[in-house]
Amino acid sequence: MTMTMQAAIYEQYGKPEVLRLSTVSKPQAGRGELLVRVHTTAATIADSRLRRADPFAARFVFGLFRPKNRILGDAFSGVVEAVGEGVQQFRVGDAVFGICGMKMGAYAEYVCVPATGVIIHKPAEISDETAAAAQFGGATALHFLQKANVQPGQKVLIYGASGSVGSAAVQIARYMGAHVTAVCSAANTERVRALGADRVLDYAREQFWAEGPQYDVVFETVNKVAVGHCFKALKPGGKFIIGAGLLKEMLQGAWASLWSGKKVIAGVALGSVEKLEFLKKMLLEGAFTPLIDRVLPLSDIVAAHHLIDSGRKSGNVVVRVKQ
Repeated sequence: MTMTMQAAIYEQYGKPEVLRLSTVSKPQAGRGELLVRVHTTAATIADSRLRRADPFAARFVFGLFRPKNRILGDAFSGVVEAVGEGVQQFRVGDAVFGICGMKMGAYAEYVCVPATGVIIHKPAEISDETAAAAQFGGATALHFLQKANVQPGQKVLIYGASGSVGSAAVQIARYMGAHVTAVCSAANTERVRALGADRVLDYAREQFWAEGPQYDVVFETVNKVAVGHCFKALKPGGKFIIGAGLLKEMLQGAWASLWSGKKVIAGVALGSVEKLEFLKKMLLEGAFTPLIDRVLPLSDIVAAHHLIDSGRKSGNVVVRVKQ
């Protein structure tokens, strides 16, 4: 049995070129752990931010001068290769998908995760590509929409509706019974409309805030529109979700909330088994189809990160590890 594997690693912060393929030690499943043979993962904006150490404060958690964990990648889909002592709920050969969490590690042929972590069984009806694409955007969108307590009949605006989080949010908000207005580029209008948006606006030509306060929830998923504009579009008592903002936007939102009486929802969107099961149910019902820009091999991980950094992708960038 081989004791090494291929992985995309980074040993310093910086541009996509800091990522490179390397032969590294293959992890071993300890007590309560699973060794998963990774079939697919996803390259996300979260990975890009960690690669760049953006914001700088991330260095205090992930490594001040260089990354503590050399392998990025959060979401994965694959097959259980080995089970550690004490594991009861999974067996060798089980198809699974899940989230690594703070340790990351999915840009590799194998990853070790706790059997009690954020991992669930994958039905054969869900492809590896779909499973990998569904998790980052889907879990993030679901987290914030649940915190906003979206109700049937409410009006929800999704800004950045063609991104991984935004495209998932359109579908999840519709599933919750909301009337969804999606904002994206003209090039993505039809793709977003096909996801179930009731109304689609071209961000370059239509200023949603100019129509006045009419939304119960405004979900800004890409940090590209002013906080003040989002508050102008909210009804009294409405909720503004800061899905991608940093400290500046959170402080602006908190200040605007003080004088407006409108609520700000922000913070870190943590994954959970319950969220993955919710998304799996939607996938099986055909209510959620993660938008995939393209599928690239692990050997093209630098190109995948360049695409993310360009801001021009539509939906998710899936990375196929097993060829």
